[in-house]
Amino acid sequence: MQRVAGSRPFAAVAPKVVPPLDRFVHRLTGGRIILSEGLLPGLMLTTTGHKSGEPRTAPLATLPDGDSLVVVASNFGKPHHPAWSTNLLHHPQATVTYRRQTFPVVAHMLTQDEKAAMWPKLTAMWPVYDRYVERSKRDLRVFRLDRSGSTPG
Repeated sequence: MQRVAGSRPFAAVAPKVVPPLDRFVHRLTGGRIILSEGLLPGLMLTTTGHKSGEPRTAPLATLPDGDSLVVVASNFGKPHHPAWSTNLLHHPQATVTYRRQTFPVVAHMLTQDEKAAMWPKLTAMWPVYDRYVERSKRDLRVFRLDRSGSTPG
């Protein structure tokens, strides 16, 4: 599956198919299932749109790290950053649904040193991240999502 997921054809089709399908299945099952969790641990991240101010929900792979969740703005190896990562830069308060629990989080984009320390764990989980870096020719943003006591605003 990783060979397929790292391919250019998959990167061309997946962003149009996988997130909408994940959102649909998540909604259909009352938040119990994220279809792509068959491959990787997943979560639903709801951010505040940078331009619109509206809630935006994205299904993402995640690496649990202690009490935090780590997400990579890989965008399937496309040359631009995904919108959800830009939203977090402008509005770091968000909401996560993970393992059937929904809770507020505050996002922190990892520094280069923090990212370098985390990268081996991320690529052990999903080696395709290295291929995404090569193909996108950009520095992938990596965020740590920490539980907070407030809701996004």
